[in-house]
Amino acid sequence: MESAPENKTGIWLRNGIVALASVLIAVLVFFAARNQAPTMQQLAAEAVPLDEALANGKPTLVEFYADWCASCQTMAPTVARLKERYGEQANFVMLNVDNPRWLPELQQYKVSGIPHYAFLDAAARPLGSAIGLQPSQILEDNLTALAAGAETLPKAGAPAGQTSKFTPPKKVDQPRDHS
Repeated sequence: MESAPENKTGIWLRNGIVALASVLIAVLVFFAARNQAPTMQQLAAEAVPLDEALANGKPTLVEFYADWCASCQTMAPTVARLKERYGEQANFVMLNVDNPRWLPELQQYKVSGIPHYAFLDAAARPLGSAIGLQPSQILEDNLTALAAGAETLPKAGAPAGQTSKFTPPKKVDQPRDHS
């Protein structure tokens, strides 16, 4: 009969160890999730809408991307770091090339490969672009110049990096297009 108090102590000890292990696992999962690279969907969800960016008087980085684009996914952590650093000084806009809504912008900025980065000054005038996988320094140098109000970008003519194949759709005339 004296084994009952020992048994209760053993149960308490086991439950305490299980509870402690559960808390440690939860903490590890939390920190592991925080350190994962952002997805294109996360970046797009946090992006400034294009119409707001064109009207708010701040310079803008417009990224044309697609969820399926391996090069875009590779650049996502770089863009996230740059947004963290320059997000107060510049707009970060994400336009999915698979959305037909952005066809006029695809044509306006001559998007032929993705990711395609268009750098716009505070008056929404295009100052340059970068296409494909880019060293972060190229994007950062251009963002630094944009934030400083420069009229030209130091790396506006950066060579194109590896892109995902993309052929912009042709504009289809709608019945209301002809008046």
